[in-house]
Amino acid sequence: MLHQPYYNPKVSYEENFDKGPYGAFTDKKVYKDKGEPKYEFLGHKVYLPFGIPAGPVLNSKFVKSAFEKGFDLVLYKTVRSDSFPCHPFPNIVHVNLKGNLTLKRAQKPLISDLKYTEPLSITNSFGVPSKSPKDWQKDVKKAISYAKKGQVTILSFMGTVKKDQTESEFVEDFSKSAKLALNTGAKILEVNLSCPNIGNEGLVCYNLKITEKALKAIRKVIGKTPLIVKTGYFEKEEELKKFAGIVNKYADAVSAINTIAAPVVDKKGNQALPGSPIRLKSGICGTVIRWAGLDMVKRLADLRKKMRFNYKIIGVGGVMNQNDYKKYINAGADAVMSATGSMWNPYLAQEIKKHLK
Repeated sequence: MLHQPYYNPKVSYEENFDKGPYGAFTDKKVYKDKGEPKYEFLGHKVYLPFGIPAGPVLNSKFVKSAFEKGFDLVLYKTVRSDSFPCHPFPNIVHVNLKGNLTLKRAQKPLISDLKYTEPLSITNSFGVPSKSPKDWQKDVKKAISYAKKGQVTILSFMGTVKKDQTESEFVEDFSKSAKLALNTGAKILEVNLSCPNIGNEGLVCYNLKITEKALKAIRKVIGKTPLIVKTGYFEKEEELKKFAGIVNKYADAVSAINTIAAPVVDKKGNQALPGSPIRLKSGICGTVIRWAGLDMVKRLADLRKKMRFNYKIIGVGGVMNQNDYKKYINAGADAVMSATGSMWNPYLAQEIKKHLK
């Protein structure tokens, strides 16, 4: 059953930021866990290793509501070392596809509409907007204060691609963002490597050279603070093995996956999301990418066992109900998160907790 989403896709990002959240996230009803938190996540006790990944939780108001609804791991939307604008509205639309969005299928256009029906899948195209550090640092501190017993606020950050930027300057911006993020007092940080690389060379995580340089620089800045690495889907096993080795060396956990990019058009075949031609392709999330998230978790878990790695695994992608949560845990995930599922079902964490009792 789909509820009114706490991020309203019918209005702009700016309006969501200022006036959101929406739906049940505003009813002030607080879900209360009983007893003591029994799960451990990167050094913190939580009632359930389940939450919301970086994306739909825009600011401290959203974080507070997420905690009140029983989500114990909540990521504050990715921030940057400087302010950055959002892509033009709309930023979220429903996509129609039966079955899985395989990598082969993702080469062909998907048809969009505004119906938002089950099984639910959407595309989102925000461009990772960010307020200025002065603004988001103040708000993040407020978000951290809303975590109660058994809950943790996690802060996501990234480096920014700039015109005529050198590789070393790109890496330095990751380091700068990490320092700004650390200064908020966040107990766990996440670096978003599932974002564009310099020169439009795909995602940062696929460039293993920059990935290692960025993670090394970040670790030098943040010391022993737990670090999560957010990644995209790896098709080639040898590349994933190398990536996993780098993560194991410099970070504490890997979060997989973000989205799968595909062209999105309207019923007439025109680009669905206005603006730059680059927006023809956007990240697809929801039910149709569950296969990819589960596949990455299983492969990362197999590599962890085979190579004796120590990283934790966070499963993300298409988590819509308690059965999906169980599938990720059984695949080897230490924690699970849901963006699309949580948006249209603010009671998802509560339902999983009740089902596991």
